[in-house]
Amino acid sequence: MFTKAKNIETTFRQIRIFTMMVIMGCMLLCGFVLFKSYQTVSSLQDKIYILADGKVLEAFASGRNENIIVEARDHVITFHRYFFSLDPDDKAISENISKALYLADGSAKKQYDNLKERSYFSNIISANISQTIKADSVNIEIGQYPFHFKFYGKQTITRASSVVERILVTEGYLRNVSRSDHNPHGLLIEKWRTLENRDLSVKNR
Repeated sequence: MFTKAKNIETTFRQIRIFTMMVIMGCMLLCGFVLFKSYQTVSSLQDKIYILADGKVLEAFASGRNENIIVEARDHVITFHRYFFSLDPDDKAISENISKALYLADGSAKKQYDNLKERSYFSNIISANISQTIKADSVNIEIGQYPFHFKFYGKQTITRASSVVERILVTEGYLRNVSRSDHNPHGLLIEKWRTLENRDLSVKNR
């Protein structure tokens, strides 16, 4: 009888040890699964998927400091493209200038007002002039905030009788603002001014 009781106790102890081992194994497995799930979610959060022309493209998220120069350069080029790309159409001019003014402070509005007072835009419409700009380079200094920039580009002014190519050099500062649909880079141009704007060549048509 004592032998049976001892066997039962031994069996119960073995079952208890086995059960605890199973429970510990399950806990370790659950912990490993949770850890791997967290790792997977973290890695997926660093990826952005973009749908373009029916194709899914993978992009990678990064901190702003890693690509501030790229964003700043594109912001400056975009502003100059909107401000200086003009066609002989009042509505097109207004739309482009409006887009440009979202990217800069009152210094750009002041230059626009000065050009408007001199009938610059009216002359473009009346004389059927088209104007485009091409960026040669943009220098960004990020060592000190707000960031100083200098833009180098060429304007092409197409008239009925000639094509004029002008060199354009401007400078200003960039400061951070909230991103929006009108200002996706979250940057604002300040103290913008023209340093040089002169004829480079004139070709008869």
